Amino acid sequence: MTTVTTRVEPLRWGRGLEVLDQRQLPWRQAWIEVRDAAHAVHLIRALAVRGAPLLGITAAYALALEALRTRDLPRLRIAAGRLAAARPTAVNLARAVHQVMAAVEAARPQQRASAAVQAAITLHGLDAVACQRIGELGARLFRGEKVSILTHCNTGALATGGIGTALGVVRTLHAQGRLGRVFACEARPVLQGARLTVWECQQDDLPVTLLPDHAAATLLASGQVDGVVLGADRIAADGAVANKLGTYPLAVLAARHGVPLVSAAPLSTFDLACPDGRSIPIEQCDGEEVRRLGRHRVVDPSVPVFNPAFDVTPPELVSAIVCERGIVRPVTRDTVREAAG
Repeated sequence: MTTVTTRVEPLRWGRGLEVLDQRQLPWRQAWIEVRDAAHAVHLIRALAVRGAPLLGITAAYALALEALRTRDLPRLRIAAGRLAAARPTAVNLARAVHQVMAAVEAARPQQRASAAVQAAITLHGLDAVACQRIGELGARLFRGEKVSILTHCNTGALATGGIGTALGVVRTLHAQGRLGRVFACEARPVLQGARLTVWECQQDDLPVTLLPDHAAATLLASGQVDGVVLGADRIAADGAVANKLGTYPLAVLAARHGVPLVSAAPLSTFDLACPDGRSIPIEQCDGEEVRRLGRHRVVDPSVPVFNPAFDVTPPELVSAIVCERGIVRPVTRDTVREAAG
């Protein structure tokens, strides 16, 4: 197994918790010291921190911060509940909070803080290992001396505890000397692809080309793309994938042009309690994201906006799901249960 590295660091835990403010990238690298769980909830909702696995890790450390301040279980339960509800689509968030809280509940009062901190550190480490495994397995799906990948939104170190999920596959191909090029959709309206994925690629010297979202059809039709590799915020029991808005049309286009579409995600993203894609809660974002272009208003504030944060891709359009346990292919209710069970 090739160990793949990255220069990108989105989170620091030492004397406290610090997160890289992703709203300010790529123009400025600013670190925010997280004061407490309430502050973490605000930062998560404001998109200073984002990416399903990293949301869970951040919330885990934020709950550990609270446990360092108080042993009071009712107060810790309230903090945990608020953290878990900060972003409803990404199942990793609530799952990580519940795991840390379970460690707190099982510990003696004087050991609650150390139990919470150790649980958060363990979650962080496991995600880093999962990213390495996902990168290795995902790279195996693509043959050839040079492989070009199309991706959407940001699924790298800025979104995880390691090298990334979909971008972890890209980094692994690069480490193997097999990456031809990564094509990054801009991911409107918040531009996570343009601002974050391109910046990550530049940090690690990955050959990257940015494209407007609506150019993906032309690119796929051109034959320049060997695979579409994306992340996931939640994978339902039937294999339906909730991911950043714009994933579903990419899946339709990839199927039309015979390009495999792969979802790369850790096991913490699987939700067997969610029966299908229709059951996945989809967050609606602030309409001002669309009414404005940067600081400039382009639409009257009275105009209604439809701005879901995510869409859902049905399992029949997903060629494979890659997790740390293996490759799920074909994507069916049975194969998903086998991988996640």
